[in-house]
Amino acid sequence: MKKQFFTKGRQSDTSLVSQIISLLGNDLTQRDLLIENLHCVQDHFNGLSKDLIAALAEAMRLSQAQVYEVASFYAHFYIDRPVPKQKACNSITCSLFGKVDGYGVPCVGQCAQAPVFIDETKPDPVPDYIPYENYTYKPLPDPEHVLDQLEKANLRGLGGAGFPVARKWRFLLDAPDNRVLVVNADEGEPGTFKDRYCLETNPHKMLEGMLIAAHVINAKDIYIYLRDEYAQARHILETEIPKIKTDRTIHLRRGAGAYICGEETALLESLEGKRGLPRIKPPFPAQNGLFGRPTLINNVETLWRVQDILENGIEAGSKRFYSVSGRVKNPGVYEAPVDISARQLVADYAGGMLDGHQFKAYLPGGASGGILPEKLADLPLNFGSLEEYGCFVGSAALVILSDQDNMKQVVTNLMAFFDHESCGQCTPCRVGCEKISMMLDQNNIDKDLMMELSAVMQSSSICGLGQAAPNPLRGALTYFAEDFA
Repeated sequence: MKKQFFTKGRQSDTSLVSQIISLLGNDLTQRDLLIENLHCVQDHFNGLSKDLIAALAEAMRLSQAQVYEVASFYAHFYIDRPVPKQKACNSITCSLFGKVDGYGVPCVGQCAQAPVFIDETKPDPVPDYIPYENYTYKPLPDPEHVLDQLEKANLRGLGGAGFPVARKWRFLLDAPDNRVLVVNADEGEPGTFKDRYCLETNPHKMLEGMLIAAHVINAKDIYIYLRDEYAQARHILETEIPKIKTDRTIHLRRGAGAYICGEETALLESLEGKRGLPRIKPPFPAQNGLFGRPTLINNVETLWRVQDILENGIEAGSKRFYSVSGRVKNPGVYEAPVDISARQLVADYAGGMLDGHQFKAYLPGGASGGILPEKLADLPLNFGSLEEYGCFVGSAALVILSDQDNMKQVVTNLMAFFDHESCGQCTPCRVGCEKISMMLDQNNIDKDLMMELSAVMQSSSICGLGQAAPNPLRGALTYFAEDFA
């Protein structure tokens, strides 16, 4: 006799349970599909009432607490309220060009069009891209040859950390045979939109690099975690992935608006249908990753560059994509040498500064990469060159600031972002981001106290969010103290 399941807490509406079961049409006992199912229910009902959460919990044989804690963690799930259809980006780049009316949201990865207003009743068209029919996949190369080429090209991870790619892949070679590859397409760093460019122009270049990586580490399962803001990229991948001829299983999963999920272990938690809370390391993903399996995680541009190196030679490893936005005439994504300077990018690629603006400062690596003054704009933007100045290039998101921008206002925007996006798991980040944001709203700034608090956050936060959040504050206080007077 089949055991009857009773959900504790709010009694579920049997008609809603039936509707949800009919709507989802998948394995409702698959716990890792919780976020996907929440998206599906919200899209259908235009929101998530507590009755819908209770019904979904019963349908999936989960407690209501398990479903509610996940739904309430992610910014793109709207509990007991309708989904806003008109949204205004309030990221650092958009804030430079004036406030736009609408429901405020963090960076949506369209910084070249700042200020950005999104009307979901009139979705953007899918951009032109190279489809499967116009792309040629090459035979999978010998794994050792791939690793050798990546080492010679000195390819580093281009999602932010900059770890040598070949070395990271080699960690998996001696791992148990149930390996898995995860593609981090959760590009949430304010000012960054290069991965979006890759996916919306030539998605198969990344997908081929992905298959090469899976081949080298012998991963049969591939998970692509795509940020929810990239609806056009999602449509492209949903269209193109089924066309690929491969014996590997490719799973496309949809994020739900949590910057913290760009951190690799938080991303794994989210893929398992949980809140995106970073894990304590060790163990590292290569040892115990997704579903406890040995896991390789690479971002979109890294895998794009893998394919580029194997097709065009190791010289392709000397280039990367830069997202350039702010006070420049031609913001956009530019492929340039890894050792180019910010001044060269502005002058030679982005068309120079806007009329009436003088170069004052720049963010070399998005919100978390810190702030540098114009006098240091000739530093090479490669890994390791900016650390002595309290900055890093990270995902190569350059936000260019001018003499018309006040650094206190810039830092206030960035710290408000980190305060909003902190997962709250560790005290230094949770409390530190909030306290610094509160202090920035005051007229009299206690600079020494803020620097002391920043040092605590950097040394004791669990993950990179809390460790890097104070970078722009420290840079601004060091180089632009007069803006805080």
